[in-house]
Amino acid sequence: MSAEPFVHPALFYRGAGEYVSATTAFVREGLAAGEPVAVAVPPWNLALIEAELGAQAGDVLLLDMTLAGRNPGRIIPGVLRDFADRHPDHHVRIIGEPIWPGRTETEYPACAQHEALINLSFTGRRVTILCPYDLAGLTAEVIREAARTHPVLRDTAGERVSDLYAPQLVVDGHNRPFGEPERFAALRFDRTNLSAVRGLAAREAAALGFQGDRLDDIRLAVAELGANSLDHGGGSGVLRVWAADDRLVCEVSDAGHITDPLVGRRPVDPRDAGSRGLLIVNLLSDLVRVHSRVGATTVRVYFDLP
Repeated sequence: MSAEPFVHPALFYRGAGEYVSATTAFVREGLAAGEPVAVAVPPWNLALIEAELGAQAGDVLLLDMTLAGRNPGRIIPGVLRDFADRHPDHHVRIIGEPIWPGRTETEYPACAQHEALINLSFTGRRVTILCPYDLAGLTAEVIREAARTHPVLRDTAGERVSDLYAPQLVVDGHNRPFGEPERFAALRFDRTNLSAVRGLAAREAAALGFQGDRLDDIRLAVAELGANSLDHGGGSGVLRVWAADDRLVCEVSDAGHITDPLVGRRPVDPRDAGSRGLLIVNLLSDLVRVHSRVGATTVRVYFDLP
């Protein structure tokens, strides 16, 4: 039996020197082997890698993860799968850094779940995804969870198998009920008033300064969540909208139960018929959080205030 071709190491580093040395070695190994290479990291680290690679940087797809991965839920379909699927006949190397100092407590659970779900999404694929973790800037709990979501760990001492590897524990551990907002606008909806869902979200968003294409994004994301409730959540739902921490929050709750951990994270061929549902929501939103159990699902989507 052949070994699993997908490799997903966490890189634990301290300081710019260790970071640049390890990441550029990874990139250069891939380029020397003729492998397509992508780097999706925060801009301050992207600049370090690009400077060290010099002319070789032109052979690498360089992405600002604070933009491409603003919502962790779109990293698999919009960054990792997007790049890997363009090179189906090659082994592909990617550096992906979705967790950095400055990610908020609200964002982190979605980041950790994303790291866990990479393993499920890429099983059997000829892909290596290296995920850097800043030992000096991240908490001990974040580093522990990195060992649960990555089967292989790297640092200056070398590479080893993670004894803590248990990605499903991370997915389940962050599937928790949300706290309650203090004030919100609310609407119960079913098939008779679905358009009112878009209307309420748009009014609240416009009052906060959203306009143009971004206002259309909010309408579309909320409409997709409402349609999901009608089709998969018992035929009705509740929309709540409020502002918190410089974000618009739109929450849709219904009686459904999401059992597919990769829902909304698989790229869809535009030629295929059918609803895009949570994929569209992930691609449009700045953050998506989900809590789902038997008989109840709540999806919160966040949009940074303009």
